[in-house]
Amino acid sequence: MIRAYNGYYLSDAKATLSQCFDYMINDCEFDPDWTSALFLSSGYAEQFERGNPGVLAGMSGVELAMAIVRKTYRDKTLPELRYGDGLSPEYWAGWALSEYQWYSGRRFRDIFDRIKLSEIITMYRVFHEMDIRKFIETMETICSSTLSESRLKTIRESRGLSQAELARESGINLRNIQMYEQRVNDINRAQARTVYMLARAIGCHVEDLLDNPTM
Repeated sequence: MIRAYNGYYLSDAKATLSQCFDYMINDCEFDPDWTSALFLSSGYAEQFERGNPGVLAGMSGVELAMAIVRKTYRDKTLPELRYGDGLSPEYWAGWALSEYQWYSGRRFRDIFDRIKLSEIITMYRVFHEMDIRKFIETMETICSSTLSESRLKTIRESRGLSQAELARESGINLRNIQMYEQRVNDINRAQARTVYMLARAIGCHVEDLLDNPTM
C-alpha cells in the first residue's frame, strides 16, 4: 500500500493527535464523539489523512485543537493546558488511532462510521499495554465489516430526502438509487457523473457516498 505520508512523520502525527484529543476532552470538556465530529467537520481530519506536514508536525496538539474549535466556535475562549501527561485513555486513543489511520489508509470519517471515538477510548484498558499491532488487528476486523446501511442511504436520510425526491433532484433513475442503497449495484463502480450528480443533489462530497473508499 502507498501511504499518504512518509513514516518519518508518524511519531509527530501521533503526538499531535493524541494531545489534541486529550486537551479537547479533558481540558475543554468536549464530549468524545462531539470532538471527533468537530475534527471531521473542520477539515483538519482530511489534511491529517493527506499528510499535510503543517498539521502533522507543524503545530502542537493544543494548537490543532484550537484551530479545530475556531472553525465552529469562533469566539470561544479555551482553557490553559492542565493535564497533558500523556497517560490518559483519551491521549492513548489519539496515539493509537493515528497509527491505525496511517497503517490502513482509511479516512477518519469511515473509521468513525464503524466505531465511535468514545468506544476507542474504552479500548485503552485492554490494549494500552499491548503491542500496537493487536489494536490494529482489532480495528481492521471492525472496519472491514459491512455497514448495515449504505452511505448513500445514511446521508440521504440525514438530509430528509426520500428516494423519489433524490431521483428528481439528481436526475438519476429511482431504481438505480434503490439498487445502490441495497448494495445490489456497487456505487464504487458507478459512472463518475452518476456519483457526482447524487453528491451535488444531497450536498456532500463524492467521496462521502463511496463505501470503503481508498485513499
